[in-house]
Amino acid sequence: MPLRELYNPGLPQLVLFDLDGTLLDSVPDLALAIDRMLAALDLSIAGQSRVRHWVGNGAQALVKRALAYSTGVEEDAAGSDLFDQAFALFLHHYGLCCAEQSKLYPGVEALLTFLGDNQVSMGLVTNKPIGFTEHLLDEYDLRRFFSIVLGGDSLAEKKPHPMPLLCAMDRLGVASVQTLMVGDSRSDIRAAQQAGCKVAAVTYGYNHGEPVSAYQPDIIIDNLAELIG
Repeated sequence: MPLRELYNPGLPQLVLFDLDGTLLDSVPDLALAIDRMLAALDLSIAGQSRVRHWVGNGAQALVKRALAYSTGVEEDAAGSDLFDQAFALFLHHYGLCCAEQSKLYPGVEALLTFLGDNQVSMGLVTNKPIGFTEHLLDEYDLRRFFSIVLGGDSLAEKKPHPMPLLCAMDRLGVASVQTLMVGDSRSDIRAAQQAGCKVAAVTYGYNHGEPVSAYQPDIIIDNLAELIG
């Protein structure tokens, strides 16, 4: 559904985007870093297909899920010493490889260019740590599109809490009724619903193996270019 139909007869004033699983397929590099972390701890590696189901709630949750898989200990019961060691290893390895194999999804540049040409403000709201987020925006030449960038460690709360979306709207002076969130997961959908803005969910991202339709976004799309028009 084109945005002009969703916001008939015009366009939203602000579009907020998630990063991983929405704009960027980052799993290949995340999986590489996770497996290098696990190998350094003499634990069984996970592989890309498993990591794809673990992404979406930030780096700490990703590391906890990997440890739970490799140790057989429940996610929330991972020892703090082991977690701290693992998390430091993950940050080190991901910093070395975060832009090696990741790729922009089809339709990303077309939609961002369309919104920019039509004077629609854009923001990035991700649960990825801000340092990695900014590095990837530079690597893939995306920073120029966004008026605000918030990472998972930028505020006291991250998605699915609505705080990052509310913060972005407040800083840019745009009401929720004129804002669209575009994401790939239940965290994005729930954050948008709680923030009072519409949400478009992509079908190709990382939603822990669940269909995004289960969380009732306003629209579901297979390619970001479907929003153009």
